[in-house]
Amino acid sequence: MAFTKKQIKEILDRLEKEYPDAGCALKHMNVFELLICVVLSAQTTDVSVNKVSPQLFARYPDAKALAQADQEDVQEIIRQIGMYKTKSKNIINLSKELCDKYDGQVPDDYDKLVELPGVGRKTANVVLAVGFDRQRIAVDTHVFRVTNRIGLVKEKDVLKTELALMEALPEPRWARAHHSFIFHGRRCCSARKPECERCCIADMCRKEGVKTNG
Repeated sequence: MAFTKKQIKEILDRLEKEYPDAGCALKHMNVFELLICVVLSAQTTDVSVNKVSPQLFARYPDAKALAQADQEDVQEIIRQIGMYKTKSKNIINLSKELCDKYDGQVPDDYDKLVELPGVGRKTANVVLAVGFDRQRIAVDTHVFRVTNRIGLVKEKDVLKTELALMEALPEPRWARAHHSFIFHGRRCCSARKPECERCCIADMCRKEGVKTNG
């Protein structure tokens, strides 16, 4: 049985109260830096990206500079994060496209964003939500795990989860909910050992075997 609108509101309210600081953990000064950081964050942690991005942006502060970068130099800067060779190529090439097509600016359009090298659905949604204040739901591993685990949706892949969440959640709360689910996944509802005994929504969770206090 699906959650009611009232129950969904209660879940979102509790998560927002539990994680008032929930937001983008990637350090950035503008939309260009945000885009690059999100591309770099694929299959690695935000903490790792935040360690390498200051040096990267000190050397290459905008799309024009990064478009002209030597790939080996970029690789050396971001070497400690996963897939650094592929990512260095992607961020240089996407910078070239930004310069060629959009005068070095990041477009605020989903279809244009996903055409950029290294930019997929999740990255585009994060950029639109965080960089342009749009209501989007970006489904990463945390959002996928938490929303399916608690029974908010019941889907087998990321895309179906995103579409189901768009149906289930009130649109004005999409972007904020995305961050709340991420923080909950990081701080409480972990993959291997969720801390159900201190979960703020444990009594509403529909995970099989979870003890509730309601």
